[in-house]
Amino acid sequence: MSDNRPGKTARVTARKRRSDGERSRTAILHTAAQLATVEGINGLSISRLANAVGMSKSGLFAHFGSKEELQLATVEFASAVFSAEVTGPAAEAADGMPRLRSLVENFLHHVERGVFPGGCFFASTTAELDTQSGPVRDRVLEVENDFLARIDAAARQAQADGDIASSEDVEQLIFELHAFLLLANALFVLTQDSAPMERARRAIDRRLAVAPTPARP
Repeated sequence: MSDNRPGKTARVTARKRRSDGERSRTAILHTAAQLATVEGINGLSISRLANAVGMSKSGLFAHFGSKEELQLATVEFASAVFSAEVTGPAAEAADGMPRLRSLVENFLHHVERGVFPGGCFFASTTAELDTQSGPVRDRVLEVENDFLARIDAAARQAQADGDIASSEDVEQLIFELHAFLLLANALFVLTQDSAPMERARRAIDRRLAVAPTPARP
């Protein structure tokens, strides 16, 4: 016997509307993140995004009440993507050198695959916002710093495991690995050529090859 009570019908309808609204918001934020990597997050406004997704400005105001709210929501969306593409899979690797290599390779791979047209969302927005202040910059830096902290933790565990020499300056190692990633990202976006990615991989391999503790006699 079917249940056609009005209360149940109303609840089903409300859930469907919420689900449709969440899908619409996700699609909007995906477009917003793509635009931000190409045109800059400062250029991201409700008016600009409305034109890109074919919605009215009033329709977007139903999702985001201000430009700053839109920008922060876009950063959160990009953070979830970065977690799914880069840091999440790396967390499943064994701690130490396997995780360190997974973090750097996942970063290169997600750029190479064109997850965002302007390369890494956080490399792009960090460079854009580095001299500014405010909650958008602060949140971008939180995500960037979390990524570097994960690299740091993996490298220090690798050092504790003996896969990196105890004499190695881990902070210097992380600086160099980060530089390889950022340059590969920038050159790949500029040229759309895979050569910078392969050069970065070779540079990382060479740098890590000189890091292990020398074999004992």
